[in-house]
Amino acid sequence: MKKIKVGAVSYLNTKPLLYGIKRSELIDEIELMEEYPSAIASMLLEDKIDVGLVPVAIIPKLKEAHIITDVCIGAVGEVASVCLFSEVPIEQVERVLLDYQSRTSVALFKILLKEYWKKDVVFEDAKPNYQQDIKGTTAGVVIGDRALAQRSVSPYIYDLATAWQQHTGLPFVFAAWVANKQLPTSFIKSFNQANLLGLQHIKEVIAEQGDYPVYNLETYYTKNISYDLTDEKRKGLALFLQKLNQ
Repeated sequence: MKKIKVGAVSYLNTKPLLYGIKRSELIDEIELMEEYPSAIASMLLEDKIDVGLVPVAIIPKLKEAHIITDVCIGAVGEVASVCLFSEVPIEQVERVLLDYQSRTSVALFKILLKEYWKKDVVFEDAKPNYQQDIKGTTAGVVIGDRALAQRSVSPYIYDLATAWQQHTGLPFVFAAWVANKQLPTSFIKSFNQANLLGLQHIKEVIAEQGDYPVYNLETYYTKNISYDLTDEKRKGLALFLQKLNQ
């Protein structure tokens, strides 16, 4: 039987989901690949995988897009790991380095900059290790594990999920499990259960990460990241895709 190719993000925020997947019977039926968000997005767009935990900004670019689980990488308040970092207040920022690892976070920042902060800046696509260039009036959008580390470096931190919530009154979905074709109902059911299994073992997930002095992982997994793909999150997602289209 042909294995279903699954692409997952290799960030801390996906560890609970992968914990469940890797311990389910499903693991023998799939081919699992781990990469950063925009790489997984490209694989899904190019049909190199069948389903991926992808930045939601790519959904309109897919010929077919099916969200197949009740879990996501979302936030109802502060997400902590998707932020604009700066040495100066946002009013004084002149240039912004844009993280190359996620299309959604960059698109979200541009929407918020225009509608919420109402400011013009010069954008620049970031290179690897660009965090060292966040100084003076040059700020940077940083996501994932690197953002958690940057929190102890930059004096000004603008959390994008918090800004979205304040701007729209809705939670935000950064990534979802999206398939680019119809998948068997039995697989979707088992895959959903595998994801939920991991969320029931947060303490074990934290233990697996070992000593992590950068940020409190219990806070991250239980307060910052919100994994349930609720109706409110779907509304937030629909509004983001609408704004993206405009």
